[in-house]
Amino acid sequence: MPLVSMTEMLNKAKEEGYAVGQFNINNLEFTQAILQAAQEENSPVILGVSEGAGRYIGGFKTVVKMVEGLLEDYNITVPVAIHLDHGSSYDKCKEAIDAGFTSVMIDASHDPFEENVATTSKVVEYAHSKGVSVEAELGTVGGQEDDVVAEGVIYADPQECAELVKRTGIDCLAPALGSVHGPYKGEPNLGYKEMEEIAGLTNMPLVLHGGTGIPTTDIQKAISFGTAKINVNTENQIASAKTVREVLAAKPDEYDPRKYLGPARDAIKETVIGKMREFGSSNKA
Repeated sequence: MPLVSMTEMLNKAKEEGYAVGQFNINNLEFTQAILQAAQEENSPVILGVSEGAGRYIGGFKTVVKMVEGLLEDYNITVPVAIHLDHGSSYDKCKEAIDAGFTSVMIDASHDPFEENVATTSKVVEYAHSKGVSVEAELGTVGGQEDDVVAEGVIYADPQECAELVKRTGIDCLAPALGSVHGPYKGEPNLGYKEMEEIAGLTNMPLVLHGGTGIPTTDIQKAISFGTAKINVNTENQIASAKTVREVLAAKPDEYDPRKYLGPARDAIKETVIGKMREFGSSNKA
């Protein structure tokens, strides 16, 4: 199946009361694991690519060719989107779109509101002309992801969210409501009241960044309040690294990367399958 944008899969998820997982790809093994999990679970899936991961893999074109090759070789039949995660500028979003990405996030949340609206609108205009979906962010998600470092959490303002949606024509919105990138220090404290208000004001699929470490009951509550996309990266990275350490500890003389990256890939796949079941996207393709 050819790559698709996120719009249809997220609108369907919002209507039917589940969430689609965005699982970040960091290398070939992550991509293989996530696509295999999606096919086995008959689940739509979003492959998140940060700018740093794009550089590491070789560039946006290499990312797209790698994914397209796997879709063909694995005979993937479920909907798959390639999404630029935390695009830092209009130019980076355009570069990803021109390389074949089917979805982009423009993160102008650190700019003043009017600037965020202007930048996001420009991205939407170009993306929609190419059939590509756009995610935007308001407020500040804490922690660090790749090149993005945020000190503390700033909650998104519901009225600003409504205005951003109205003025830009985005396809989904990531309002910062207490989640963080990376592992949580203490218990997550999500702003459900604001989430419900924003969902009501915008009538738009909402996105939850920093999905690792959030208890299932909180995930289910977020979905019930209009969250249709949940981002996961750290959990897969931890599962992968743990497996590599275990394999090399048990066999210190092992040098064939397939012998330790293969088991790491299996660990990522199991983690993703668990998340898809938790988010309710299994058998929704």
